[in-house]
Amino acid sequence: MKAKIRKIVTVVDETLTEQDRQVTPPTRRAAAIAVIANPFAGRYQDDLSELIDIGEELGQLLAERAVAALGINGSKAESYGKAAAVGENGELEHAAAILHPKLGAPFRKVLGKGAALIPSSKKRGGMGAVLDIPLGHKDAAFVRSHFDGMEVRVTDAPRANEIVVAVAVTTGGRPLPRVGGLKASEIKGEDGLR
Repeated sequence: MKAKIRKIVTVVDETLTEQDRQVTPPTRRAAAIAVIANPFAGRYQDDLSELIDIGEELGQLLAERAVAALGINGSKAESYGKAAAVGENGELEHAAAILHPKLGAPFRKVLGKGAALIPSSKKRGGMGAVLDIPLGHKDAAFVRSHFDGMEVRVTDAPRANEIVVAVAVTTGGRPLPRVGGLKASEIKGEDGLR
């Protein structure tokens, strides 16, 4: 593995009730987070292929961890998202190199599908920086009930020369959705939109 991983953190969030109403089935979200060394911290580098390859490795590793934390087969995941935070000696392009060119394909493979774009966010921050992982339905971007997010953080990361990389998956949309739009049961899953 090219990534020098200092730690992996897995978080599971389960909502059982909302506004005194039962959420059936409960909404479950899991995030798997890796804290890695940034090989380009503190210096400009034209060729970011090392980070691109690290993104590919982490796409599979973190997706497998998140799905396992939910205790489901990857094909049962409904939403997904990804995010990264670079420490102060990194740059946003380092996060982009990990998240965009190659992380998605192995992430989707673990889930068995994923026609929609994977929502993402990136930022620079210090230790304990909060990552807001945007979420969307994996097969149809227009499913409003699945527009959501998961907030995570690692208290001692990113250090100045590190990157925090996270993926999240869910077993459903927001608890008690009622703002209309395309329903998950209506998805065709052909174009990633509907």
